[in-house]
Amino acid sequence: MSVVEETDDIMMCCASCGIAGVDDVKLKKCIACYLVKYCSIKCQREHRSQHKKECKKRAAELRDEILFKQPESSHHGDCPICFLPLSLDNDKSSVMSCCSKIICDGCNEMRELEGKIQPKCPFCRHSPPKSQAEARKNNMKRVEANDPVAMCQMGRRRYSEGDYDGAFEYFSKAAALGDIVAHNNLSVMYQKGEGVEKDDKKAVHHLEQAAIGGVPFARHNLGIIENRDGRMDRATKHFIIAAKLGYDNSMKTVKEGFKRGLVSKEDFAAALRGHQAAIDATKSPQRDEAELARKL
Repeated sequence: MSVVEETDDIMMCCASCGIAGVDDVKLKKCIACYLVKYCSIKCQREHRSQHKKECKKRAAELRDEILFKQPESSHHGDCPICFLPLSLDNDKSSVMSCCSKIICDGCNEMRELEGKIQPKCPFCRHSPPKSQAEARKNNMKRVEANDPVAMCQMGRRRYSEGDYDGAFEYFSKAAALGDIVAHNNLSVMYQKGEGVEKDDKKAVHHLEQAAIGGVPFARHNLGIIENRDGRMDRATKHFIIAAKLGYDNSMKTVKEGFKRGLVSKEDFAAALRGHQAAIDATKSPQRDEAELARKL
């Protein structure tokens, strides 16, 4: 009998008592490793001592499969108007306070030129705020509507004001609603013990969530942690993934690793190609014009 057939047989029976999953007996998979099934919570608990080691190993393998998968794009995603990837440079995009949409400066510049007579938000048709106070009022409305982007913005504001408890609360809510940057911010707070008890394990967990979501600087920081702990293979993987997202610091680290013989020629070449492709994908004539206008 092959290993696959043997595994299939195990999956058809309770790993603890051996009862077959037929008729009224419904088996549920171990949600950590997905290797075995149980007919009840009681059987799962009784089998825990025998299964723990194998389960932990497989769960770690599954986690690494997710962790080291190259994201299709950075956490910023695409501009919803021109559909080109947004730059990692936050100064090259704008957040609409009325609806929390993020658009590139190229499209923002075109919107302002086309809307000189009656400027409106291209998404929600809301008039632009006339003051900083009105912009903050709009942001609060989005927070009350459970907008994760607005919540993360509010968290950053509270953090800059020194209100770490308030910042942690907003970041936690934003992360629970799917904001990837909020995970990175929570990692920082757990690492420093600001607004919450210091916890290195939770700091790494949130850093990993941010990295999986495409935050390149979170990925780079994971590489630094792995390097510090002597796991160079894992560190190199993180740096290469971040470099392919267009993150300059990671590309520099990969280059240095190649010089020292820690990164193969093939991996270095792939990182270079990916890094350049990620940067080129964010360019357009409109964005170049907006950048020139900003420098004037």
